[in-house]
Amino acid sequence: MPQSASRKLTPGFQERRMTDTPRTDKPRIVSSSHLVSERAAELSELEFALILSGNAFNRWMVRCMRAAGMPDVSVLDILVLHNVNSREREKSLSEVCFVLNVEDSHLVNYSLKKLRKLGLVDGIKRGKEVHYSTTKDGRAMCEKYREVREACLVETFQRLGVNHEEVGDVAKTLRAISGVYDQASRAASAM
Repeated sequence: MPQSASRKLTPGFQERRMTDTPRTDKPRIVSSSHLVSERAAELSELEFALILSGNAFNRWMVRCMRAAGMPDVSVLDILVLHNVNSREREKSLSEVCFVLNVEDSHLVNYSLKKLRKLGLVDGIKRGKEVHYSTTKDGRAMCEKYREVREACLVETFQRLGVNHEEVGDVAKTLRAISGVYDQASRAASAM
């Protein structure tokens, strides 16, 4: 577009080039239409996809663990158990919170206490902190979970013919987006 043909822009908005993806008036699949922004409508679509995916994933984890033989555990309990079991090394409460991106350490602490009562996790005090590791029963439960996961989830994933590289790219993008949401939550806390 020639320089003389450019139009005045509202402050804060940049002119769209001809090579940019054109805006469409297609209906958006969102959970809260009142939050859709003209500047980032795709963000509302992403948020709805995260809600659906998150709830489906949480339901899956609980049902997978139930099929593995542990019916009375929450999503956070399952995440904590697998994190403590990961890489076969002890972890402190703060390490578990950091890796899982859980701000409320008392929730993770409650899960660790519950997992200790179930005999899946044990803790050893080192200085001021307790370091946690999975017990033999905890490792066995993680292995049973893995077997159910292989049979029910991985097999279905394979049959769908999903491109593994694309899934890896989506995972990288979601991790990056989690940082954007973390930064935005810090900004909102400072308002």
